[in-house]
Amino acid sequence: MPAPRAPRPRPAQLAVAVGSAVAGCLAGAFYHPAPWQPFDVRAYLLTALVALPLALGEKRPFPVLVITAGGFTAYLVLGYQPSLNFWGPAVAFVSVAAGERRGRAGCGAVVLAAVIALSGVYGRLPWPVVAVQAVIVPAVAGAVGLTQRRLAQRNAELRRLTALLDRQQRQEARRAVLDERFRIARELHDTISQHMTIATLQTGIAEYTFHSDPPAARTALGVATRAGRDALDELRRLLIVLRTHDVTGADEGAPVRDGAGNGEGPAAPVPDDLLARIDRIPALAEHLEVAGLRVTVRFSGERRPLHPGVELCAYRVVQEALTNVVKHAAAAAAEVTVAYRDHELDVTVLDRGGRAPGPRTGPAPAVGEAVRQAGSGHGLIGMRERAKIWHGTLTAGPRPEGGFEVRLRLPLGQQLPGDHRPPGPDRGSG
Repeated sequence: MPAPRAPRPRPAQLAVAVGSAVAGCLAGAFYHPAPWQPFDVRAYLLTALVALPLALGEKRPFPVLVITAGGFTAYLVLGYQPSLNFWGPAVAFVSVAAGERRGRAGCGAVVLAAVIALSGVYGRLPWPVVAVQAVIVPAVAGAVGLTQRRLAQRNAELRRLTALLDRQQRQEARRAVLDERFRIARELHDTISQHMTIATLQTGIAEYTFHSDPPAARTALGVATRAGRDALDELRRLLIVLRTHDVTGADEGAPVRDGAGNGEGPAAPVPDDLLARIDRIPALAEHLEVAGLRVTVRFSGERRPLHPGVELCAYRVVQEALTNVVKHAAAAAAEVTVAYRDHELDVTVLDRGGRAPGPRTGPAPAVGEAVRQAGSGHGLIGMRERAKIWHGTLTAGPRPEGGFEVRLRLPLGQQLPGDHRPPGPDRGSG
């Protein structure tokens, strides 16, 4: 086992120790009034003994005080002038008061007071002066040491808080990356899921009717082709929005960055043709008719412009809920209700279960079952995450009278500036 290394003095402490030793030796060499002994080899050695240990005062404060006080005592007893080397023990006691426990600091104060009193006695000072000097010097040195202690504690606390802040910033950065990944995953799921569902249904119908009804198969393939093109268009719009615009509720004008991390200026407002809005819900319903689902859309309340993120949240929840009806429900019809209230947006999507009588354009049973089994189960999770982002609530579950209901409630705390036009007149599809 290697031996522990001796503590190394800091440059400032080493400079103080060497400077004190050199100054004491020069003063003793050129200034030795009577009746004090002139400086000789012992005086130089004792001066070095008093001053040089100060270099280790921060690492070994109490032993340094004892050595310094002992050297100064020997210096006085041998009859050298007491005005030199006077401040060595006082400087050593500053380190004791700054770094030692209260008990050791008290012992150090007694040692310093004794050696200062001895200096006054050998200096032939009046007793009142000796007493005051023995009290004031330890008190001043102790106050300086306590100030250093408090400063060191504050610096240590500052370092701790800095390290804690650095850890929190790293955690926030990781959390931001995860949030962005979840955001992109939600957008990709909600944007592509509906079109892929329609494409899967229609290609299944085409396969099912390929020999028995070629015209119906060609029609289904045409619908699947259009659904694929729509999926590509939606994906293109999504990539543009994620790259250059801000729909998460961040402060307007916040800078955005490109893929290389270079600043691209403030985030631009999202154009209407790129961002899914509530007034596009009827068009969404029309697209689902090719999958055999009739959707009725109703609006109530005073329709007004909302924050683009709120509108996107409502649209995506409706989109995912209707896609789930196509994939998982045995319903031929669904209802969407969008209610504008004073302080809340209330969106409800429900199907009543069962199939309506008469002809239907939906998939064959085997095809529908295959689509229902292909669900990822992320739809409800994504809808709840969207609602939580905007401090809303989402409930989903079967209805007592049959069917399934999804209900979204969003507080209307953030709205667009007044120059945005509200959606068009109420209209439905079905």
